[in-house]
Amino acid sequence: MNRSSTRKRLWGAVIVVAGAVLIALFVSPFLAAQGLIRAARAGDAAQLERRVDFPAFRASLREELNARATMEIRQRAKGDAGLTALGMLLAPSLVDGAVDNLVTPQAVAAMVRSAEKPEPERPAPSPDTPAAPKDRLHQAWAYRGLNTFAVTLTREDRPDDALVLLMSRRGPFSWKLSGVDLTPDPMA
Repeated sequence: MNRSSTRKRLWGAVIVVAGAVLIALFVSPFLAAQGLIRAARAGDAAQLERRVDFPAFRASLREELNARATMEIRQRAKGDAGLTALGMLLAPSLVDGAVDNLVTPQAVAAMVRSAEKPEPERPAPSPDTPAAPKDRLHQAWAYRGLNTFAVTLTREDRPDDALVLLMSRRGPFSWKLSGVDLTPDPMA
């Protein structure tokens, strides 16, 4: 075997390995999302504990629910400054306490199974919330940056009410559920 042939084989091997690593980097969040959904549908709390960054998820949910509560308070107060101020003073403390107490592996499983979006007055679905039938639950995936991956769950009976779960990279091939996006899509 001559030197040129050995060099070509070496470069070929390097290209194959680099391609495999790039494919694995690209596919890893899809596999992590499917693992999260399977664990939620099975009600596997141990798997959910490994697939969810609960402190980050709680912080994200708290922030999203507070923003949503503020928006609802402004809409319902209809210009009454006193009522708006009181609502904006009380809402964060109510949301914070509810999120801290109600976001558990069982609640996350119920949220994923049902594709039910949390609301300020109901930050987590009941653990016994039934699963939406698989054929009536639409899943969509998209990168939101190099280290953020969005999993959008939409029920057939509520197509305009999507639950967007945000997964964050925790290593080259490792992803965890770390947030939720409850903001209405401005393009819709």
